[in-house]
Amino acid sequence: MDASLFTVQPAGPEPIYRQIVEQLRRLIAGGQLGAGDALPSVREVAGFHVINPMTVSRAYSLAEAEGLLERLRGKGMVVASTSRSSQSEASRLAMLEPSLQALVRQSRELELPAERVLRRLTTLLEDEP
Repeated sequence: MDASLFTVQPAGPEPIYRQIVEQLRRLIAGGQLGAGDALPSVREVAGFHVINPMTVSRAYSLAEAEGLLERLRGKGMVVASTSRSSQSEASRLAMLEPSLQALVRQSRELELPAERVLRRLTTLLEDEP
């Protein structure tokens, strides 16, 4: 697993450590990260994204406190064996609900037609990451 696992937006409204924790939740819920999978080290993530190592450490500690990750001596952080992996499609969709509500609100504020927004969203979803 490498540091490009995470997408960090330093200018985004959400603190970077929360961005990392949210991505971990989604990756675990979607089954892309399974129990025992090793995470990149704090130094790797911080160096790759050019962010403070304490930010990554805070994210990992928060995820550990939530039971998403566990610290293994000599191996670093891994996905916890008790984490909720491969959640149902409905529960994964529920994780997107706040973002979808924000998209709807912003689209209405910009007076954009729904068909245009849906077309753009479809294009983005079909593009490779």
